[in-house]
Amino acid sequence: MPLRRRPLPLAAVTVARLRALLPPARIRGFLEHARRGAAPATVEQALAARRDVVSVSLRCAGQGCLERSLAAALLCRCRGTWPTWCTGVRTHPFAAHAWIEAEEHPVGEPHLKGHYRLLLSVPPLPSARRDTSPPEEKQGS
Repeated sequence: MPLRRRPLPLAAVTVARLRALLPPARIRGFLEHARRGAAPATVEQALAARRDVVSVSLRCAGQGCLERSLAAALLCRCRGTWPTWCTGVRTHPFAAHAWIEAEEHPVGEPHLKGHYRLLLSVPPLPSARRDTSPPEEKQGS
C-alpha cells in the first residue's frame, strides 16, 4: 500500500485496538453510533477496507479477528459506507470469531455464512425513505 494511503487504515486499526478492550455492549453501542448516516457497503468496498487494514497491521493480518473486523468496519465508515459487523461462535471445537459481511456474505472469510452461530451484529441502518409525492398532495386539500 502506498505511504500516502496508510494513515486512514492505521487510524482505524488504532481505534479498533482500543475499542476491542471494551465489553461487548460498549463495543456494540459505539458501532451503532458510528454507523449512522452511512450507506450499506458493497462486497467490494468491504473487501477493500479489510485488505487495507490487513496490509498495515500484523495483528489484523493474523489471529486478531476482533480488531480486524472493527478496523474494517470503521474504515468503511470513514469512506461513507457500513458493512454488517458480526460476532459469533462455533461449538466443535469451540471458537469465537468476529467478521464483517456485505450484501449478506462474509467478506474475506474462509468459511461460508452459517459456519459460526451469530451472537451479535450491527448492520447498516435502513435508508430513510424520501417522500416523493408532489408538494400539493402533501398539504392535503
